[in-house]
Amino acid sequence: MRPPFLLDTCAALWFMDATLRKATVDALTDACNQGTGTFISPITAFEVGQLARKRRFKSHLTPLQWFERLIGMPGMVLADLPPAVFIASSELPDCQAKDPSDRIIAATAREYGFTVVTRDRALLDYGKQGYLSVLEC
Repeated sequence: MRPPFLLDTCAALWFMDATLRKATVDALTDACNQGTGTFISPITAFEVGQLARKRRFKSHLTPLQWFERLIGMPGMVLADLPPAVFIASSELPDCQAKDPSDRIIAATAREYGFTVVTRDRALLDYGKQGYLSVLEC
């Protein structure tokens, strides 16, 4: 069985817009059918709020409504985000990601054994280095 997935913020946005690649949707559906949750980081709520503040959030829902709808979907689970993950995000070996949110997502995935669903080049490269399990969406 494949490890549980963790959507990065862009993947979560594309999931909600139904614009993920079919192979990614199939993998998420299989995970849900097998009882393996797909995890969402609380940092995604922060990032969606930031997008809305910059007027780059494209939804008729408020950021909170959007986030609550996302985590309320079948198979979606809110990931734990304890202080240890924040500290680990600052200590990632050989990580070139400069965005703190990406580092938090990477640290969360490493802590819990998640596969990150992303198109973010820094996270994909980190996966290629063997530090992170990734699925390109």
